[in-house]
Amino acid sequence: MVRLTRAQQQARTRATVLGAAVEEFAEHGYADAKIDRIASRVDLTRGAVYSNFPSKRSLYLAVLLDSWPHTQHRSAESLITNVTGAAEAFARSWIERLPLTTDNVAVARLRSRSVTGVFDDDPGRAVLGELTRLEALLLALSLESCPPVATRRVRLAELILTLLHGADHLAEAAPGFGDPFDVTKACGHLAGLDLDDAWAPPHLDFVRGAELCDDPWPEPEDGLVVVLGAARLGAAEEAVRAATDGERVTIAVVTDNPAETGALVQLRLSGLAACLRQTFPAAAAPPVHVDLDDGPALAAAIGAEISDNTEAAVRIRAGRVVARAHGRGAGHAVANAHPPTEAVRS
Repeated sequence: MVRLTRAQQQARTRATVLGAAVEEFAEHGYADAKIDRIASRVDLTRGAVYSNFPSKRSLYLAVLLDSWPHTQHRSAESLITNVTGAAEAFARSWIERLPLTTDNVAVARLRSRSVTGVFDDDPGRAVLGELTRLEALLLALSLESCPPVATRRVRLAELILTLLHGADHLAEAAPGFGDPFDVTKACGHLAGLDLDDAWAPPHLDFVRGAELCDDPWPEPEDGLVVVLGAARLGAAEEAVRAATDGERVTIAVVTDNPAETGALVQLRLSGLAACLRQTFPAAAAPPVHVDLDDGPALAAAIGAEISDNTEAAVRIRAGRVVARAHGRGAGHAVANAHPPTEAVRS
């Protein structure tokens, strides 16, 4: 009999705990689930569970992430002809995950990967607010490429997400209420509203300029690299709107609580990315990449601390860092920095 390595034993224990946790959360829900019962289901100790998952919240999020389909989500096969069609198509992909009317509340929340009641403290609510702002930006950037082309559709994206998150909540609280096809049509109709969407945050006028420099960078690809803590994700738009046309913007997400906050960000953004891939063809994807894995490494390369309030950025040209900034508005500052050689070329 082959003896398992320590890493293999840990992986087996983790998988065993996750299996027991699925049963516990499906039967009792998040609030009433007990770590002791999860441990007893598989003849483990409470300490064995906590050695793999530091809290019940981290275990619940791990269950939600583990339930995500491991196969690659399909990409959109047809071109979107207009923004109304794009809004409806995105809504259809979103509501596919809604729970069945026969599911109990706990199972419904697992099926829809709901975090209702899981992050009910002030720091958690603040992160959820910033995370939803980033989701709206990513959806808006795809919608902006749809005819008729618009310079900003963030307010439209916010309305669509408001409606869809409301559908999520009702599917849990009042199963069977409403027609999901009406929801998709309503999202399409939202595209016809005159929202007078503009981008002009007044505080950006007071952001300190970036530091010009000429430092090595490990990657050859040009663009902006913006490291944002989970409580500062809304600042992503400051870099995106200031970047030059076609310039790649990498948003690297960091947090000082990867097991909980990091898992929440991973869960929400991976779900959104799947819906976007199902809706929009790859050619329509904006030059914005959200990096959920290499955030700490990029933060170290920039020289930024790792916390939920981190905000730092660099601008890369020909494998060199030509501008860097830290603090509020860092992404906006480096996007507007023009080294002397670049100014001569322009």
